Amino acid sequence: MKSLKFKNGDELFPIGLGTWKSKPGEVKNAVISALESGYKHIDCAAIYGNEKEIGEAFNEVFSKGEIKREDVWITSKLWNNAHLPKDVEPAMKQTLKDLQLDYLDLYLIHWPVAFKPDVQSPEGPEDYLTPQEAPITDTWNAMGELKRKGLAKHIGVSNFSKQKLEELIANTDEVPEMNQVELHPLLQQNELFEYCSNKGIHLTGYSPLGSGDRSEGMKQENEPNMFEKTEVQNIANKHNVSPAKVLINWSAQRGTAVIPKSTNPGRIKQNLESAQLQLDKDDLKNLAQLDEHYRYVTGKFFEVEEKGYKNIYDE
Repeated sequence: MKSLKFKNGDELFPIGLGTWKSKPGEVKNAVISALESGYKHIDCAAIYGNEKEIGEAFNEVFSKGEIKREDVWITSKLWNNAHLPKDVEPAMKQTLKDLQLDYLDLYLIHWPVAFKPDVQSPEGPEDYLTPQEAPITDTWNAMGELKRKGLAKHIGVSNFSKQKLEELIANTDEVPEMNQVELHPLLQQNELFEYCSNKGIHLTGYSPLGSGDRSEGMKQENEPNMFEKTEVQNIANKHNVSPAKVLINWSAQRGTAVIPKSTNPGRIKQNLESAQLQLDKDDLKNLAQLDEHYRYVTGKFFEVEEKGYKNIYDE
């Protein structure tokens, strides 16, 4: 399975461990289990509320010396309440402190939405900053400073549509190196995939298994279960693997990174083993037909039209 290569020669192994919704008390052991199982890629974010515990895991593993810091790709993300340029570096330094690291391999703008600095989770329109009050271009330029200072080796964005990427690239000097978005056979994002490929922007897919453990408030009625799709089950049976391995491998074999999440040691190991699967042309053709443009994470919770956030994904 090919690694994702960056312009400076760095490489990212495509299958990583996601830590969204991994609970304190569980996430430390999950990260340790992942690293000891051979993971070279851990995805974090300040808003997940578990970076301190993940930092304990990193410190414990790296201090043993068998797994070195430079062998693991670690990503984190800037939360929406730190978009003002003066807040970007302090937010990142807090993440570095919590993770017990000197630098990140990749730092992302989590969402193209800005909150007021003292707001963690908005309760109404008054908690947002408009795009004019907190231009995403200013936030991005501050991210570039982090890279120049060596605090982040690479910088990118998350949940950016093609239109938002076009606007950012047209008005700044640096092209994002990564865009982390929801990706799976029901939401293949072919237009975005092609655009990013042409621009040299890598993609990381989140919710590759459908994110069934989301809170009920984030779920829609009658959400499809990808594990139950006939095409997925047939391919899994054909290769004698689980449907999860088919879904994870689809992302990685396509040339994107993918960050399935789990705190179960057995499942963590099985997810990494997805790299050993080789889907053939018929498998990929059958999976391509599943695209419904269906989002599990709609982003509608951040759509506040009076503050300038009409449609997160510009659809």
